[in-house]
Formats: sequence, structure tokens, C-alpha cells
Amino acid sequence: MSQVAPGHPLSEGPARARRAMRMGVHWTDRVAHGLLILAGLALALFLLAPMAVILAKSVEDRAGEFVGLANFAQYFATPALLRSIWNSVWVSSLVTVLTLPLAFTFAYALTRSGIRWKTLLRNVALVPILAPSLLAAISFIFWFGNQGVLKPLMGEGQIYGAPGIVGSMVFATFPHALMILVTALSLTDARLYEAADSLGTSAARKFFTITVPGAKYGLISAAMVVFTYAISDFGIPKVIGGNFNMLATDIFKLVIGQQDFAKGAVVAIILLVPVAVTYGVDAYVQKRQSALLSARSVPYVPRRSRGFDWAMAVFCWTLALLMLAVLGMAIYASFVKLWPYNFSFSLDHYRLGLIDAGIFGAYLNSLHLAAWCATLGAAFIFATAYLLEKTRGLDAWRPFVRLMAVLPMGVPGMVLGLGYIFFFVPEGNPLHFIYGTMAILVLITVVHYYSSSHLTAVTALKQIDNEFEAVSASLRVPFWRTFFRVTVPVCLPAMLDISRYLFVNAMTTVSAVVFLYSPRTMLASVAIVNLDEAGDIGPAAAMASLIVVTSALVCGLYYFAQAWLDKRTQAWRH
Repeated sequence: MSQVAPGHPLSEGPARARRAMRMGVHWTDRVAHGLLILAGLALALFLLAPMAVILAKSVEDRAGEFVGLANFAQYFATPALLRSIWNSVWVSSLVTVLTLPLAFTFAYALTRSGIRWKTLLRNVALVPILAPSLLAAISFIFWFGNQGVLKPLMGEGQIYGAPGIVGSMVFATFPHALMILVTALSLTDARLYEAADSLGTSAARKFFTITVPGAKYGLISAAMVVFTYAISDFGIPKVIGGNFNMLATDIFKLVIGQQDFAKGAVVAIILLVPVAVTYGVDAYVQKRQSALLSARSVPYVPRRSRGFDWAMAVFCWTLALLMLAVLGMAIYASFVKLWPYNFSFSLDHYRLGLIDAGIFGAYLNSLHLAAWCATLGAAFIFATAYLLEKTRGLDAWRPFVRLMAVLPMGVPGMVLGLGYIFFFVPEGNPLHFIYGTMAILVLITVVHYYSSSHLTAVTALKQIDNEFEAVSASLRVPFWRTFFRVTVPVCLPAMLDISRYLFVNAMTTVSAVVFLYSPRTMLASVAIVNLDEAGDIGPAAAMASLIVVTSALVCGLYYFAQAWLDKRTQAWRH
């Protein structure tokens, strides 16, 4: 038997050891409980409280008097406002119907064909994520607008309105659907196809009896994501919508143009309804989804087929070139001296339109916002996920914190931004001082994109055995020491993914922050809206291009940082 070192609790008897261990665990658990309570209260304060104020505003008049459902009745009695609901629903549905087959075919080509340059094609398809949604709208104006290059193809029609919104939305939502469908199609057991081949099953029948049923949950999730994105986006209909009203633009007009906060709250609640329905459907689908791979599964390796591979290659490269054409036109137009009269290259839109006009400060503000979100925001999200998944006790509180973590997924940015106005603007609120500062922009951006980041963190944490925490507790090691010495090094790749995700979205977000900036905290994405509204579409294209280049460069830096950290801290994985 090994000797017990002097001073160790076991040297003073088993009872003393158990008492000391209980005291140590109790003390560290209390700290963890306190931090988890604070995290849950913070999420409730910056998510539930603004939503509650929106609900209260919707049943009050301009003077703050309770009027019940009178605002709703007045809204539904206004034909122009009521038409916005129908416009939003059918446009979002059409975008979903168009985007889903395109993304599914592209994902099918990447996972089930033998085409070359798959990594390049996938990276090109994901480029729209790096750009604000307004870039697509600006590019479509340069292509098909009244002075567009391809205006003759439109005939008597106009790109402004529903056609431009639908085209721009398809471009903006495509990568979101693609990521989900690539994952869905990657989880395939090759034995099913081998059995079908041995029975002489045709390719078409295998597709409809094996491939589609296996990917149905991914298809439903992708449809929900696309529909939600389309119905809640503000930037695209604002830039290219013309007189075609949608719910997101109605909120902006009612609040900013007419100062009718009660009606704005009504529209916000109406906008929540379809988003909540899609969120509920997606949650139900996720619960019913069963595992597609087992321990005995065989990875699917696509077979080469000359005709099929050529068809998939033509489809993918055509789509990739169209995406590059949308992106390239915005970048090209930002260097054109005077569209459409002088096509010589110039830096005037960057120098006169951005720097001399003082708009370049908005770009720097966006960098500051993105940096704060990528550091403090990522740290808060990961630490909260750790407290939820790896600490003990406080079981009654944990479901509430989990709900607060996933709820932002179902709240559109415009609605959240409006709630922040109602909640933080009144001077009676002790937190009124953060209104108009960079702090409120950081808070709303982190809250808006909290859910996806939280799920990423939880996925990474669940890969770590809970025995680490159990052993640490038995040795009276504080949980924060285990967190910094074990959990953080193991989960560094996931933490970098969260940080990158927050940085890119902070650079491109519009709807969540359009109500909250001040002259000192103007952001690049909001500046694009203002420039376009003032008719300065060249500088707007320049700012959008600047955001794309910045996001791409930062993603490159993240890639190299992750490769370096993989060699230093993740060698055990290989």
C-alpha cells in the first residue's frame, strides 16, 4: 500500500477526508451556480425583457394608455399594411421553393458524384455568407436595374420589387441551405445502396427510396431556415424592393418614418408568428430524427460515372459562375468612375464616397463591433455552455438557461432591435446609458446569433467525457482549473469556429442594429442602406465590397490560426 503524504486529508482519517472533500466541492459548486444564475439572468434581461416590452407596446396607444387589441384591429383594417403580410409570405415561400432544389442538387453533386474541385466549388458557394445581404441587391441593380448592363433582357419588366427581392434572397440564402444539406447527404450507409444494386434497383428508384428519405429531415430544416431568413430580412427589400412592401420594411417605416411605435410593435408580433411556426416545425423534426449511421455502417464512396459527373459539373460550375457574377459586379461597380457614363476605373467611391465623406468611420466601427463579438461574445457563450453541460446541481434552473440559449434562433433581428429600443430608450431604465453606444450593438449582435454558437459549443463539449469533471471534483480541483487546462485546449477548434461565426455576422448584420446606432457608432452595413437611400450606389457597392474582402481575409487568418493551433494543441486527435 502506498504511503499517504503528511498533510493530506487521508492522513487524518477517512471522516476528515470526506468532510474536507464535501466542503471543497460545495464551495466550487456554489461559485458555478452563481455564475450560471448570472448567465441566465443576463440572457433573460437582454432577450426576454425586450420581447415583453414589445408585447406591452402592442396593446398601448401612443400616449401609453392600454387599448387592448385596438392596434391589431386597426392594422388588419388597413389594406396596404395587410398586403405586406401576403407579400412577405408568398415571396418567402417562392424563395424557399427555388433555393431548396438548387442547394440540394449542389449538395448532391458534392457528396454523390465524382466531380473534381469539390472544395473550390463549396467555398465559392459559401461566399455569400461573407457579404451583407444588401450586396446581392446592389449587384442585381447594376445588372438589371434601369441603367443595368442587362436591362434589355427585362423587356418592359422591372427588377425592382418582387423579382429583385426573390433573386437576391436566393443568392443570400443558398449557402445556409447548402451547409445543412451537405451534412444530411454525408450521413449515408453504403450498405443500403449495395443491397439496392444487388436487387437491380434503378438509379431513379434508389434516389426516391433511399436518398430522399434519408435526407428528408435535412430538407425540412433547410426549408425552415431559408423561409425564416427570407421573411425576416430587412436589407434586400429595403434596397431593391421599391414600392413592394414587406413586414420587415413596414416595421422600419412605422418606427423611423412615422414614429408609430405601437403599430411597429404590432407588426413585430405578426412577424414573430411565421418564424415561431417554422421554428416549432424544425424542433419537432429534430426530435423525430433518428441516427442514420451505426457502428456497422459503411461510408458511402461515390462511383465515377462519366455522364452523371459531367452533368453535375456543368450544374455546379454554372451556379458557381452566377454567384461570382453577382459578387463580381458589385466589386467591379465600386471601381467604375461614373455608372453608366464613364466605365474607367477609379478609386473615387472609396476615397470620396467613403473616406472624405466620413463614412469610412462606419467601417472601423464594424471592425470594433466584430472584434468585441468574436472575443467577449465567444468567451461568454462557451463559458455558459460549459457551466450548463459540465457542472453539477441547480437542476431546476438549467432548463430555463437552455431555453434562453436556443430562443434567439426564433426571434428575427428586426423584432429584437425594436425590443431593444422600447426597453433601453426610457431614461427610467438603469441601463439606459448603454443606448447609442457600442456596448448595445455588441449585446444585440451576440444575442441575435447566440443559438448557433451555443449549439456548436454544446456539440464540442459533449465529445468530452464527464469523467474529467468527476475526477477533478474528487481531487478538490476547482472547476475553472479543469476548464482552462483541459476543456479549453480540447475545444479550441470549436471556439475558433464560434469566434469566426460571430465576427463575420457582426460585419454583415443589418436588421438587428438598424434601430440602435448613433452618429458615433454608425456601422458599415447600415451605411450601405443609407448610401443607397441617398442614391450613392457606387459608394454603397464600395462599402459592401470592403466588407466582403475583410471577412474573407479574417476567415483566412482564422484558418491559419486553427492550423497552427491544431499542430500545437490537437496532435492527440491524430
